[in-house]
Amino acid sequence: MLSAGRPLELLAARAYCWQYACGVPGKKNSLFALFCFFFLTSCLSSPAARTLASVLGKSKGPSLPPSFVLRGVAEYGATQQIQVDYEETVKKAKEAWKVWADIPAPKRGEIVRQIGDALRQKIKVLGSLVSLEMGKIFVEGVGEVQEYVDVCDYAVGLSRMIGGPILPSERPGHALIEQWNPVGLVGVITAFNFPVAVYGWNSAIAMICGNACLWKGAPTTSLVSVAVTRIIAKVLEDNKLPGAICSLVCGGADIGTAMARDERMDLLSFTGSTKVGKQVALMVQERFGRSLLELGGNNAIIVFEDADLNLVIPSALFASVGTAGQRCTTARRLFLHESIHDEVVAKLAKAYAQVRIGDPWDSDTLYGPLHTKEAVKMFLDAVEQAKQQGGSVVCGGKVINRPGNYVEPTIVTGLPHNAPIVHTETFAPILYVLKFKSHVTCMQLSQCFRKPKGSDCGIVNVNIPTSGAEIGGAFGGEKHTGGGRESGSDSWKLYMRRSTCTINYSKDLPLAQGIKFQ
Repeated sequence: MLSAGRPLELLAARAYCWQYACGVPGKKNSLFALFCFFFLTSCLSSPAARTLASVLGKSKGPSLPPSFVLRGVAEYGATQQIQVDYEETVKKAKEAWKVWADIPAPKRGEIVRQIGDALRQKIKVLGSLVSLEMGKIFVEGVGEVQEYVDVCDYAVGLSRMIGGPILPSERPGHALIEQWNPVGLVGVITAFNFPVAVYGWNSAIAMICGNACLWKGAPTTSLVSVAVTRIIAKVLEDNKLPGAICSLVCGGADIGTAMARDERMDLLSFTGSTKVGKQVALMVQERFGRSLLELGGNNAIIVFEDADLNLVIPSALFASVGTAGQRCTTARRLFLHESIHDEVVAKLAKAYAQVRIGDPWDSDTLYGPLHTKEAVKMFLDAVEQAKQQGGSVVCGGKVINRPGNYVEPTIVTGLPHNAPIVHTETFAPILYVLKFKSHVTCMQLSQCFRKPKGSDCGIVNVNIPTSGAEIGGAFGGEKHTGGGRESGSDSWKLYMRRSTCTINYSKDLPLAQGIKFQ
């Protein structure tokens, strides 16, 4: 654990920033490493961020209680110190909420607007940092920050619209009102693959609803978390508001577990794997808390014999290869009618061969590395299981011989629909192509979202890829995806608590349902 005033840890923090910035191979690394080093260790003026500055040896002022905890940079501290820092951070966030909740919603919207503008000003810098830490290509890194900006714009308008209806009362002289109030402190645990956007979806909406936020980003993208928090803190404190309204904790499973079990977390939003999400849900439910789960997705594209292949090929390509298969919306199954199966596979394999693989910062690159060595191993294990279960590798299936965690985008055919590996989400660029022929099956698949019962999927797209959701709609999925909804539509309701208020304006006391009690 890092605390201000420990000389060895100051050196360790600087060494970590430098090593992390140099960790991705590429011709621009040395310059960008210098940028990361000085950007993250520069003098920070805001009290909310000054703890980090003092940790990094740049703050000349007194050590202040942290509005965020930086963990994972050095391991000199003990578990007890971790808990002390976490407790202090939560305490500051709860205190800040009392100030924030009293501000009128449209005024809160104005602050969120300023946060969006501050992100706009640094969009390319942050996009580069996302690309550095996560590994996605630069344009996707910038696009992810743009999502946060877009959600801020959306939240500004929403801040003047949230509210409940006035309902008709069956009793004379009575009014029935639905009142929406902030839940309090919203814990936000995000994953490595979208280290900026997912926090933006949650925080921008949660803030205009009157909540404070406590963010725990992925341990492997801590630099992004620190940079974003610094930007937000400056906006808040420029408006003479506590920076702890948006606090940050960086750590591993121990911090996440503490948040899940903490009754002071009035809502816990968790983005991650289905396996971990189940554990989080149980811990939150054990204390009768509220959770918002955004978990895995084993997404499918269904292609019928009359489909326009000029749409099918690029859609399937982007959905399966974009972000190197590391999206919860990545297409992992491709159902093809038998009459077009061979043609589509051939054209798709040709398109795969043309994907430009390389340095994520290179503007020509379409496909970068996987995030970790563990992801590479997971990829190889899945390919081997697919072969053992009867699949044939049409293209890909191997590690690319170059520095970094690069693997070949892979297409597998010949597997039965019920093969275990087909039903397993592997967070890697593997596409299982499955054949169907029955007209009945075709009709069942094509009409599943048009019948009165509807689809059992949270997102249903027609003639577009599975990836690339717009922020105006509610984002989320059903079943093992967790059922949570973020971003647009009426997702704001998840960040508030509802009270049904009955007001008697009359001099009488009639009871509901005509009950007489005299």
